[in-house]
Amino acid sequence: MKVMKIEHVELANAVIDLGKKVGAGLATIGLAGSGIGVGVVFGAFILAVSMNPNLRGELFKLAMLGFALSEAVGLLALMMSFLILYS
Repeated sequence: MKVMKIEHVELANAVIDLGKKVGAGLATIGLAGSGIGVGVVFGAFILAVSMNPNLRGELFKLAMLGFALSEAVGLLALMMSFLILYS
């Protein structure tokens, strides 16, 4: 009977470990969205500056704000992944 209980505990720990790894992998999908967001922000910035070069300074400030917000979402996804994996 003791051997059976040890096997159940090992199996339960393996399932929990597997769940953590799958959850952490799924949480990192947000990093792809962050990369796409940064590309869209700077692509729009280049397009806007090419249309109206006089507003470059104002558009650059807005581009940096968009970049920061996109990266913040990516870092939150990475943080959630680490929390899932190592907690």
